[in-house]
Amino acid sequence: MIGKNWMFLLLLPGLAIVQGCENKHTIEDAVHHKDSTATVAATPAFIVKNENLDGTLKLPGELIAFQEVNIYAKINSFVKEVLVDVGSQVKTGQLLATTEAPEINAQLLAAESKLKSLEALYIASDAAYNRLLKTSKTPGTISPNDLDIALAKQKSDYAQWQAAKASYREILDTKKYLTILAPFSGMITLRNVNPGSYVGPSGKGSDMPMFVLQQRDKLRLVVLIPEQFSRYLTQGSKINFKVKAYPDVVFNATINRMAGALDTKLRSQRIEMDVYNADKKLLPGMIAEVSIPLNTKEAHLVVPKSAVLFSTTGTFVLCLHNNIVNWIPVQLGNENNAKVEIFGNVLPGDTLVQTANEEIREGSNLHQLIFTK
Repeated sequence: MIGKNWMFLLLLPGLAIVQGCENKHTIEDAVHHKDSTATVAATPAFIVKNENLDGTLKLPGELIAFQEVNIYAKINSFVKEVLVDVGSQVKTGQLLATTEAPEINAQLLAAESKLKSLEALYIASDAAYNRLLKTSKTPGTISPNDLDIALAKQKSDYAQWQAAKASYREILDTKKYLTILAPFSGMITLRNVNPGSYVGPSGKGSDMPMFVLQQRDKLRLVVLIPEQFSRYLTQGSKINFKVKAYPDVVFNATINRMAGALDTKLRSQRIEMDVYNADKKLLPGMIAEVSIPLNTKEAHLVVPKSAVLFSTTGTFVLCLHNNIVNWIPVQLGNENNAKVEIFGNVLPGDTLVQTANEEIREGSNLHQLIFTK
């Protein structure tokens, strides 16, 4: 009896191990059965087609003066009087400053003296010729050679007199440059001179301009449009923009000028809009946030933005052929809040994955699809 009890105690652990193994196989079989009966998650997909997509392009722009000029002195001289300062509003032709150059006055006096001298010589030679011509009417009194010499002397003196006139007018016009006038109406935004300053042409008498004059009642809004959006622009389109100084105000303008060529460095097209600024709220140099409407004239392939995959190797859409995934590289065009145009090896009627992500690898087999509109 005691021996049987010992035998039972020795067999008890083995029975427990066998029972545990049987329970483990039962659990694994249940899990396997559950997996085999689970529903595979469906992948949303859609059929791509051509659409007309109108969007808005937001870009930074710069406000510049409609007219701006750096004013230099025409001749080397010294500033005598300054009549305007920074912030002065001036009219066309208004006197800004006067300069003086004593050598100009001396040259003018010399030119005037020479002019009078040559004028007197011409008057004398002209009178002599006319007398000889009158006398020559009597045959044998004046030789033809003397008459020709008198005529040549008259013409020579007349030519020298006219040359002296031109020289005198040149120096007189040069003296006018001693007065600095405003070429157009605007505001003085920079002043670099004081009485006694030495001024002259750019690079010769002065490194900096005497004044900077800007027209502020009308500004130019300049925007550089990337190459891929150039085809959407039309002259006369209305645009909106904002500036940081007035974040709650929306300003309006119209596309007035388009460069018609791309900048060789930035590969962008320059467009300009005229901005009327009668109240002077906007200032040249302000940076604007510009909203430009992009109106498509032709239909192109349009997809939801979620269907575009931005990878480290490029931009792709996930195209399905017989449920096999192909990563197709594309370029993007016009866009709005939800959709974007694509250009690449994709045709109308192709099936694309609705929500692209890198977990859906190239060559994957998607068994179950849910088509969306």
